[in-house]
Amino acid sequence: MAQIAVVPGSFDPVTLGHLDVIGRAARLFDEVHVLVVHNPEKPSAMFDAVDRVRLIEDSLAEVGAPANIRVGEWTAGLLVDYCRQVGATVLVKGVRSGEDVAYETPMAIMNRHLADVETVFLLPEASRAHVSSSLIRQVSTLGGDVSPYVPAVVDAALRTRSR
Repeated sequence: MAQIAVVPGSFDPVTLGHLDVIGRAARLFDEVHVLVVHNPEKPSAMFDAVDRVRLIEDSLAEVGAPANIRVGEWTAGLLVDYCRQVGATVLVKGVRSGEDVAYETPMAIMNRHLADVETVFLLPEASRAHVSSSLIRQVSTLGGDVSPYVPAVVDAALRTRSR
């Protein structure tokens, strides 16, 4: 039986840190679903869900990601409902700090309780541990260079938005 994992996130926008975690997940699991999810704590997105899916797909192609990665969106219902739908038994979360672990732990416990879905935490490459999508949005909006932290396709999309 194939081991299917889901890597959820807002990915607004996707960063090289995200791609690092996604790529490592693709080496650990038979099939990986990268899922753009709605986060009610982040009400104003820079890119809509359709654009984020496209940017992730284009970014994965740019870095030559493995073929076992699928990209989609989930905007209604529990994440574990999507996991049940596709037969996933694992969620993969990138964590940059103890704060991220503290934030993710209650959700991991609840997801295990609701649907017997385990959560695996992966640490980012050390050189990208300080980078978040919100920091990328802020720096880009203020005219800063974020090209070392995002794929070229995302950098171009950010430059278009900042004009």
